[in-house]
Amino acid sequence: MTNPIAVFLAVLILAGLGADMIFNDGEAVLLLAKKFFELVEWVAFWR
Repeated sequence: MTNPIAVFLAVLILAGLGADMIFNDGEAVLLLAKKFFELVEWVAFWR
């Protein structure tokens, strides 16, 4: 991955997080965080 691609992806992610904070009060980020932790627990079960 080149530096311009990495910078573009970082800006895209930050823009998405900012839009979520403005329009949804951060609910989508909270939902994704909860689902991620559920996934981590599920994967740990199969370990």
